[in-house]
Amino acid sequence: MTQNLSGTLNGQTHHLPVRVYFEDTDFSGIVYHARYLHFLERGRTDMLRLMGVHHSELKDGAYGEPLFFAVKTMQLDFKAAAQIDDVLIVETNVASIKGVRLNLKQVLLKDEKTILAADVEIVLINADGSPKRIPKDLITRLSG
Repeated sequence: MTQNLSGTLNGQTHHLPVRVYFEDTDFSGIVYHARYLHFLERGRTDMLRLMGVHHSELKDGAYGEPLFFAVKTMQLDFKAAAQIDDVLIVETNVASIKGVRLNLKQVLLKDEKTILAADVEIVLINADGSPKRIPKDLITRLSG
């Protein structure tokens, strides 16, 4: 049986299941707030991977110079807590692409209920940290 470790991409919506492990929790068995950022990062990275955008290719200069996606801003709305052994779904959608910016909407679902909502602004930068316009090829891949 073949399983895709990167989750599933249906149109512009990416779903990645993640299990809450002991290492994700505080002393009470509740997910420590900063760990949610790890789950969201995995969702973003695997969505990009399934869209054909690979961090290693960007880093290796596939567009003429090393490029990197960096989070510029992130707004989080915590609605409920996750606990040890929960299985969550990280849902990621491209909201907009313009210039150097990629805006994403992400939610963490537990039993089909949103426990966290995130608006994430990512910018494309080069090795010295200067913003770079997202290449048209990448825009095409990210736009479906």
